[in-house]
Amino acid sequence: MQVHYLEIVTEDVEAVCAGYAALDVQFGEEEAGLGGARTAPLHGGGMVGVRRPMHAAESAVVRPYWLVDDVEAAVAAAVDAGAEVAHPAMEIPGYGIFAIYIQGGIQHGLWQR
Repeated sequence: MQVHYLEIVTEDVEAVCAGYAALDVQFGEEEAGLGGARTAPLHGGGMVGVRRPMHAAESAVVRPYWLVDDVEAAVAAAVDAGAEVAHPAMEIPGYGIFAIYIQGGIQHGLWQR
C-alpha cells in the first residue's frame, strides 16, 4: 500500500511546517481545496498537508490516506472488518475522492485518484 496523502491537523500550522522545514521539507501556500492545508511532496509520490481544524469538534490528528483503486469498495471492506465510517466518500475536484473511517480508535483515510 502507498500513502497518497498524509494529513496533519494542528492548531499551530506554522510551527509544524517550520519543524519539517528544518528537515528540508518545503511547504507551499494554503490550498483551499484541501481545507487550507499547506502541502509538500512525499518522496515516491503523494503529499503531506498541514492544516488547522476545520470546525470546533475536530481535534489534532495525523491521518494517513491510503491510495486505493476504489474508495467505495475499500470503505465497504473496512466496515465489514468492523470499522465505523467517519466521513463518507466525497470528491475533491482536482484531487480525487476520499473517505475516512475509524478502526481501533485510529482514524484512517482512503484516497482514489
